[in-house]
Amino acid sequence: MLKCTSILILFFNRKKPDLIRSPMIPLPLPKKLRFNITPEVKNDIEKAKQNLNIMVHDLDVKVFVFNAFGKNFPKSEKLSPDAFIQVALQLAYYRMYGMACATYESASLRMFRLGRTDTIRSASVQSLEFVQGMEDSGKKAITGKAIDRHLLGLKLQAIEDLVSIPEIFMDTSYAIAMHFNLSTSQVPAKTDCVMCFGPVVPDGYGVCYNPMEDHINFSVSAFNSCAETNAARMAHYLEKALLDIQQLIHHTPKSKL
Repeated sequence: MLKCTSILILFFNRKKPDLIRSPMIPLPLPKKLRFNITPEVKNDIEKAKQNLNIMVHDLDVKVFVFNAFGKNFPKSEKLSPDAFIQVALQLAYYRMYGMACATYESASLRMFRLGRTDTIRSASVQSLEFVQGMEDSGKKAITGKAIDRHLLGLKLQAIEDLVSIPEIFMDTSYAIAMHFNLSTSQVPAKTDCVMCFGPVVPDGYGVCYNPMEDHINFSVSAFNSCAETNAARMAHYLEKALLDIQQLIHHTPKSKL
């Protein structure tokens, strides 16, 4: 959707040629479609509207622009901009809650036929050690070497075959690993925009970001119905984490190699 929006913005901002276009094939005039809505269908529509309104009012969204730097700074330090932002997210969450959490980052599987996405689990032992000190998993995921979609396939196959669910899927550790308090995605675009999505768990956050050269566009979402989460507060901690990591790099002696 963001890619489509970006293309449309570029299209509308282009210099428009003085051309008169006409269809190659004569088309009939469009006709207005009239739907026969039964009382049952109308009742279902009203229920859907009510449920949608409830969900809309429950969504807590904070959209902001981080202006201190963009992807140019991590690149100047020979760091991945995406990894830089992911570590900042880990640090922000740790400072808010005093612990790490299962973190989802979308990994595209477009190189595979019918491929969609898998999971980059950016929370790791190393990232936990880093954030605790402050107070190359992505490549494996996009080449089909992650675990989440493989395990999901096995679980769905067991359900389809009407056999008992394997014990691994009933284990507490599996449930914790699949409870993504941070659901994140980098959706880059050439235009200055950012998309937004909601959290995937009741007590979680949805974070989308579009790194530009000299700034980063963020959207942070949470649910109002959860007293423990707050989108504006997460955005505040995220901004501070990005600045603190930058300061850490600035005060670290450069390698002479």
